[in-house]
Amino acid sequence: MKILITGSSGQVGTNLALKLLEREEQILGIDRRDNSWTDRIPLIKRDIAADGMSSIADLPPDFGKPDLVVHLAANAKVHELVENPRRAHENATTAFNVLEFCRLNQIPIIFSSSREVYGRPAPPTVAENTVNIYDILSPYAAYKMADEMLIYSYANCYDLKYLIFRLSNVYGRYDNDLERMTRVIHVFIDQMRRGEPITIFDRRKNIDFTHIDDCIQGIMLGIDKLMQGEVVNETINLSSGSPATLGYLAETIARYLDVTPEIIDEPIQPGEISFYIADLTKAKQLLGFNPQISFEEGIKQTVEWSAEYIS
Repeated sequence: MKILITGSSGQVGTNLALKLLEREEQILGIDRRDNSWTDRIPLIKRDIAADGMSSIADLPPDFGKPDLVVHLAANAKVHELVENPRRAHENATTAFNVLEFCRLNQIPIIFSSSREVYGRPAPPTVAENTVNIYDILSPYAAYKMADEMLIYSYANCYDLKYLIFRLSNVYGRYDNDLERMTRVIHVFIDQMRRGEPITIFDRRKNIDFTHIDDCIQGIMLGIDKLMQGEVVNETINLSSGSPATLGYLAETIARYLDVTPEIIDEPIQPGEISFYIADLTKAKQLLGFNPQISFEEGIKQTVEWSAEYIS
C-alpha cells in the first residue's frame, strides 16, 4: 500500500510513518520543514497552504499515485492561533488543497481533527454526535470544524471516502522539540528538570491525554478498515480514555522526576476548553480499538524517553 502523509515531520506523522515502514508499506511525506527525528521518511518539502499540493505527475516516479492520504498537517496550539487567527485560516487552505488533490485523483483520506470542536462539552463523556457549533471557542476549533464539514461535502458531492479522527492531547515520543512546539507535558518536564517554575492555566482543567502508541494503534486500525471498505465515512473519537487534570499532570511528572516544582497558577487561556473525556464506544465497536497506556504509565514512559533523548 502506498500512503501519502501530510505533516510527516510532526509527532503523529513521524510515529505513524515509522510504524507503516515497519509493516513494509510504501510511504511518502509532505511537510514544510525537515524531520528533526529521523531521515527514514521520504519527504517532499512543501508548504501546502502557500504552494498547494503536488500533482500525481510531480510525485516521485517510484511512488506514483497513492492509495491513501493521511492528512495531519496543521498549525496547532489553540492559544497561539487565538493570538494569530490567520494561522488557523491557513489550516483550512491546507485542508482544501489536500481535498482537491484527493478529489481529482479519487484517493480516500484520513483526517486528524480535534476534541476542540466540542467547545463546551458536558460530563461524564463526550460522544461524536454532541457537537454544537455555537459552543466552538477558538479559531483553531472553528477551522477544524470547517475542515470536517468540507470533507462531509466532498463525500456527498464527489463520493470521496474518508475517516475523521478527533484527537486529544497526543503525547510521547518525538514531541519534545521545544524550539518548534511547546506542548504542555514536555514543557513541564523541561522546566521541572531545570528547576524552573511552571505555569498552570487552570489546574482543574480535566482532559483526555492520549499516548502516541494508542493514537497510532487507532489510526492504523482506521487505515486497514477504510482500505478494506469495512469502515467508511465515519467520525471517531480517539484517545487513551485516561483523563487527568492539569494539576494531577504536574504532580505526576514531579513524582517521576523526584522534584518539588514551584507552580504559578493562572486562569484558563482564551479559546481553550476546560473539560473533555471521550466516549470511545464508536472507536471500540467499529475499529476494535483497545487503548493500552494508562495516564500514569504514559507519563512515566515519556519522562524516561525525554531523559534518554537529552542525555
